[in-house]
Amino acid sequence: MVETPVKFDVRHKSRTILDGRDRAAARSYLYAIGLEEDDFKKPVIGIAHSWIETMPCNFGLRKLAQEVKKGVREAGGVPMEVNTVAISDGITMGTEGMKTSLVSREVVADSIELVGRGHMFDAIVILAACDKTLPAAAMALIRLDIPGFIMYGGSIMPGNFRGKDVTIQDVFEGIGANAAGKMSDADLLELEKSACPGAGACGGQFTANTMATAIEVLGLSPVGMASTPAVDPRKEQLGRKAGKLVMDQLRQGLCPSNILTKQSFLNGIASAAATGGSTNIVLHFMAMAMEAGIPLSIDDFNPVSDNTPIIADLKPSGEYTAVDVFNAGGIELITQRLIEGGKVDGNQLTPTGKTLAQEVAHAKETPGQKVILTVETAKKKTGGLMVLKGNLAPEGGVIKVSGSERTRHQGPARIFEREEDAMAAVTARQIHSGDVVVIRYEGPRGGPGMREMLGVTAALVGEGLGETVALLTDGRFSGATRGFMVGHVAPEAAMGGPLAALREGDIITIDVDEKRLDVDLSAAEIASRLTEWTAPKPNYTTGVMAKYAALVSSASEGAVTRPVL
Repeated sequence: MVETPVKFDVRHKSRTILDGRDRAAARSYLYAIGLEEDDFKKPVIGIAHSWIETMPCNFGLRKLAQEVKKGVREAGGVPMEVNTVAISDGITMGTEGMKTSLVSREVVADSIELVGRGHMFDAIVILAACDKTLPAAAMALIRLDIPGFIMYGGSIMPGNFRGKDVTIQDVFEGIGANAAGKMSDADLLELEKSACPGAGACGGQFTANTMATAIEVLGLSPVGMASTPAVDPRKEQLGRKAGKLVMDQLRQGLCPSNILTKQSFLNGIASAAATGGSTNIVLHFMAMAMEAGIPLSIDDFNPVSDNTPIIADLKPSGEYTAVDVFNAGGIELITQRLIEGGKVDGNQLTPTGKTLAQEVAHAKETPGQKVILTVETAKKKTGGLMVLKGNLAPEGGVIKVSGSERTRHQGPARIFEREEDAMAAVTARQIHSGDVVVIRYEGPRGGPGMREMLGVTAALVGEGLGETVALLTDGRFSGATRGFMVGHVAPEAAMGGPLAALREGDIITIDVDEKRLDVDLSAAEIASRLTEWTAPKPNYTTGVMAKYAALVSSASEGAVTRPVL
């Protein structure tokens, strides 16, 4: 158990805003929403979530929040529900709307932080369920540094298409297959109607489930809560348990700053590498570590991934879904295996005050399961994430190697200045075997917002080019992306990075064994071309997108917004 201050004041924040004669007006407002006199003697617990009616991912959170609130009340606290926004990556994919997704990470984190500070919550439970709300929740919790944790809303159940489990990944790849004449319109319609059967986040080890896994292993989410699917009746029971747990954590005075260490972040990275997880963890963990004041570098990812085998056979590169993980023994079984194999440090703390090793000691494997392997019987000896550097990516680019057996690709650059142009070329069958598709000016500042390219990457796979074409971009990839795809290339083109110097036909080499990303040009030629380069005009000059573009850092630093001091 963690050592915390003796007799921690469970009302360490709320006393300031609610106690004494001078706060009578504040209390008067709260009588209006149903609080009673005795409530002002209890700790105030924020229950923040991003319920929204624009996607299945967060659709169940408002209902789950009610169960958390019940648990808080039963344990002697006063819950206060807070709602913020969310953007669906999957729905906005391939459109201008996708540029808002990464921006929303900052907005969600800012909004939760603002309410937590403004209303002086003593503790907080943050419910999150999609790609950006999970790291946003972590960033807000770290900034507030009050007792609390993140509860994942849970995965969607897999869909069923003609007797086969399917996810949204299959629909995106079906679009490419349809464009190539390999799937009929009727079949694509049947697939799109069956892939998403209800509430919950995308069902593979895509970004949402990758982040849920990593945040649990990191120590900001209670062990054993994330794996349960969104629509499983046991999720509501866990919600009530979470409400009681946050009150226990408050009494201990256990805050994120007591839990987070450099090693806990390395643990989280290992869990992503071991499950073939999303490249987005690089971006999000960099941002979270910066908030925590922990010196995590993009150069920390390769050593962890090189030392961590893939022990979960999960989509998009594998066979199974997140629901299969739950049925096999859960994230806690994955963690137990990684601790036993010496790949994760079990001495790091969790929200209960117990160590990670203590929490997963009783994880149970379902007899006969084939989803979660051991370190000794791993699917692959090294992890699924890799950072490449070279004359095209001095600050790094990220590739997921779990979905491809290729270790090298060399070919001519096919240059596109935005995602839509690349998608049009793919669906018109203008991309050929050996090509390197380059999509630039889609970085944090250039987009702005660093769009994901799942539409393009899935279309390439659907057309049968997944093993013979490469793609690189200063934008991002969805966790559902598979193939030889390099994202987060930094510095980005809009900032005068080497991508801006590329011309049609330049020969690009991606070498996984050497961890290199290069173009066959001399340093002098790249510099000469860049002297002729002119920065493009910003796509937005007012509003949230313009503010984001003005303040955002490089992808190699987490694409966080920083004040101009």
